Amino acid sequence: MEKRDLGRTGEKASILGFGCMRLPLNSPRVDDIDMDLAAKMLRKAIDAGVNYVDTAYAYHSAGTRDKPGASEPFVAQALRGGYREKVILATKLPTWLVKSHRDMHKYLDEQLKRLDAGAIDFYLAHNLNASIWEPLQSYKIQDFFDEAVKDGRIRFPAFSFHDGYAVFEKISQSYDWAMAQIQYNYLDREHQAGIKGLNLAIARGMAVVVMEPLRGGFLARHVPPEVATKFQAKRPGWSMASWAFKWIWAHGGVSTALSGMSDMAQVEDNLKSAREFGESGFAGEDERAVEEAVAYFKDRLQVNCTQCGYCLPCPSGVDIPKNLSFLNQYFFFDAEETKKRCEFYYGIQVSPQERASQCVSCGECVEKCPQRIPIPESLARTAELYAAVK
Repeated sequence: MEKRDLGRTGEKASILGFGCMRLPLNSPRVDDIDMDLAAKMLRKAIDAGVNYVDTAYAYHSAGTRDKPGASEPFVAQALRGGYREKVILATKLPTWLVKSHRDMHKYLDEQLKRLDAGAIDFYLAHNLNASIWEPLQSYKIQDFFDEAVKDGRIRFPAFSFHDGYAVFEKISQSYDWAMAQIQYNYLDREHQAGIKGLNLAIARGMAVVVMEPLRGGFLARHVPPEVATKFQAKRPGWSMASWAFKWIWAHGGVSTALSGMSDMAQVEDNLKSAREFGESGFAGEDERAVEEAVAYFKDRLQVNCTQCGYCLPCPSGVDIPKNLSFLNQYFFFDAEETKKRCEFYYGIQVSPQERASQCVSCGECVEKCPQRIPIPESLARTAELYAAVK
């Protein structure tokens, strides 16, 4: 399997990474991982050349992100018998639980024990956004990373990100990060950090690891028939997931794309996609097919917001571009899962003070908008769609 440089670290990662966020379960409880099957899946991937394994403190936590999940202990068990030495291991600091500088050291030490590891290769500040980043600076997170690298508990400092480009730029320039993990796929080129964030990270010599290459599985399971039929006509042997992965791998700068695999069939399909990409790459006609698919999705846009930010600041504190992005995402796919996924991420990524419900329809944003979007009306629709989010 092809391996690529992880920025300036000197490490090389397989283009396909194994994400341990959506492992197979024995029951509806998210912390009840089917340990035998999940271990077979992970080891099969490693045996086939996958060498980047990603987990986090809260993955597979039962009902709340405030408690440690079952993913890290699973990884510790699955990597025994010589597998730990074959992989680059990444996990994440639960930033939303940190209330002091000492807390960061406490969670890292706890995770080292949970992972049965002497050191963690990439330790990420998890889920960074503007509201989380501000207190972390007061707790001197940069000093924490310096201390943890110096004493050998972690090898490389990194962060995962969920916010707009301006915040990504600020965070990426605040410290000598080794890697950034961003959401990126053929639909989300302008969403969150987007292509601008990808290019900034590359320019700074950082590795880029991609999460959500399948948009939570939607680009594998819920591609509209109008799009899927055209893809299948072009490449009859390619799965919908394969199209999404190969598009990412074909674009420079991405070290590895994480896949949250939940059954053996997904492991086999993703490994097949990586092998095929190594053999034949991604042709110009394939690129054109993806652009046709993107055009289909763009026709479903509710508002033509380019995320330029000219509408900001809002006198009421509403993050207008972020809310309009969530309005568009709500209508990209027809599946009922869309609503649940959007509500989940809206609750995490948009603070109560930034939400569309705070709009007072003053109209100041309309005068600033180059697209002349009826922003108050669009925010009212967004507030209605996400009214159930706490």
